Amino acid sequence: MNTEGRNAVLELLKTDKTIEKIMLEKGAQGTLGRIFAEARARGVRVQFVDRAVLDRASVTGRHQGVIAVSTDFVYSDLSSIGEEKEESLVVLCDGIEDVHNLGSILRVAECAGADGVVIPAAKGASVTEAVVRISAGAAEHIPVAKVSSVNRAVDELKARGYWVYALDADGTSLYQTSLTGKIALVVGGEDCGVHRLTREKCDGVLSIPLFGKVNSLNASVALGIAVYEVVRERLG
Repeated sequence: MNTEGRNAVLELLKTDKTIEKIMLEKGAQGTLGRIFAEARARGVRVQFVDRAVLDRASVTGRHQGVIAVSTDFVYSDLSSIGEEKEESLVVLCDGIEDVHNLGSILRVAECAGADGVVIPAAKGASVTEAVVRISAGAAEHIPVAKVSSVNRAVDELKARGYWVYALDADGTSLYQTSLTGKIALVVGGEDCGVHRLTREKCDGVLSIPLFGKVNSLNASVALGIAVYEVVRERLG
């Protein structure tokens, strides 16, 4: 659902509704600057766009340089994901911006029996109608937590007894690591992979052996291989 206009968006920011992103006209000043400040304080993703983009997205034709995109999707609390389980699998998305990748990740995680998926509030795709559709409905069946910081989410999971591993190209082979018990896997963005600080917070970095001419895998494909290695080890 789109909310258009400066006052309407300011009022929306005062509510508890989930705001996926706010599109602001480039060069925002005055009230638009206030909207930007309040959005960032709430951890809402802000996207600066040309006026032509807002014109195309506007339904009313009176956007006044700002459109907020909200959703009815209900996010879970990270603290409730995998709670009181001896074996648990959590997936963390670090900068997954493509809705097709996020939808595929939710589908893969749900099919593998993961306990939940964690996404960042400000830097990455959110669960929109498109993501739900691409996930083939999996988004309705797996808890998704939206957090202000992936790094803090890593810290919280480690404090709860999880072994947290980043999936990246230069790590230890996935097949040489024990993945039983409480496991959290961090999958990085399409271009930059897992961010350096996040990698450093993880207990290790895991890679998938590649034998072809192409030296990388799509994020959701890489995750699929990793989560089903966890499943294989559990089934033993």
